[in-house]
Amino acid sequence: MGVIETTKSRVQRTGKAVELPLELPVGKILDGDCVEAMRSIPTASIDLVFADPPYNLQLGGDLNRPDGSHVDAVTDDWDKFDTFKAYDDFTRAWLTEAKRILKPDGALWVIGSYHNIYRVGAILQDLGFWILNDIVWRKSNPMPNFRGTRFTNAHETLLWCSQGEKAKYHFNYRAMKTLNDELQMRSDWVLPICNGAERLKEGGTKVHPTQKPESLLYRVLLSTTEKGDVVLDPFFGTGTTGAVAKRLGRQWIGCEREGVYRNAAIKRIEKELPLDESALTTMQAGRSAPKVAFGALVENGYLKPGAELFDKKRRWKATVRADGSLACGKQTGSIHGLGKELQGAPSCNGWTFWHYEVDGPSGKDVKPIDAARQLYLLAVED
Repeated sequence: MGVIETTKSRVQRTGKAVELPLELPVGKILDGDCVEAMRSIPTASIDLVFADPPYNLQLGGDLNRPDGSHVDAVTDDWDKFDTFKAYDDFTRAWLTEAKRILKPDGALWVIGSYHNIYRVGAILQDLGFWILNDIVWRKSNPMPNFRGTRFTNAHETLLWCSQGEKAKYHFNYRAMKTLNDELQMRSDWVLPICNGAERLKEGGTKVHPTQKPESLLYRVLLSTTEKGDVVLDPFFGTGTTGAVAKRLGRQWIGCEREGVYRNAAIKRIEKELPLDESALTTMQAGRSAPKVAFGALVENGYLKPGAELFDKKRRWKATVRADGSLACGKQTGSIHGLGKELQGAPSCNGWTFWHYEVDGPSGKDVKPIDAARQLYLLAVED
């Protein structure tokens, strides 16, 4: 944690030198109102802003399950606004600061639900942002609609925006294609909600009611930032953005006014270990790598970047990289493509070719990576 001098990053990203170095409070969570906190950030110094603002859910009354148990909904003061105008004014204020602090080729991601995302979208367009995609995060395990009066709310929307219609931006197309079964990554992402060991709890209670899954931030940061880039999250919460940024070798800055969330975020990020340099390398431009649904396991931590895979006879060893590609010496590719090249075969089923070690009752067990895929599918179905 500390201060970063950003001149080098700006030269790398834009090709333009700046005369004076800029200092940024990287690795720190700025206390207080996010708008005031962002005003302390130098102009044109941030590579990416990821924002998970209050949704202004306008919830009325308690919600109970059919068995009478209480549903833990968002009732915190930070999500309450007296009028739509008050919410719009707040939105315009933080988006104005976001636009100022972003580099010319920087980008904004903002996530929301039907309660707020349309209002946010109109305001960011009024401010000159250019929407590149609206991403639908389709939850594989959404909360049911207990009252049975509406469709189940099974998705949220992310808006990915550049600084303007003609502004440059960064997109790691090859890494996303490798992550997605060697198909172009679509704008509908099927990912589970945050649960299990990832969900932060104290005394059996959720620390934050709307904690986002790390797999979502993993995909956002891997797709639109580079190693060393500075990512700012104005609604830092319990630090999902910071944890994933640290893992992927990105710099981070958070803004968070709630002390409970700040403390939880600091503890969480301190435990996070950055990936090894070789694991951070991703597939670059090129169009020959084959299908890899393997990326979902990497995103969700079933097989982590840096893990070692090998064929059943242990003739070859390969390292898992951040985008789901593998590296064996100087050779790289997907689980299928690399296996095919190493064997000199016309094709290869990477799911059964590559194996990994897991702790068993009598020592280390060797399993095909398809076993990890089955575990992931079971978790998604739960």
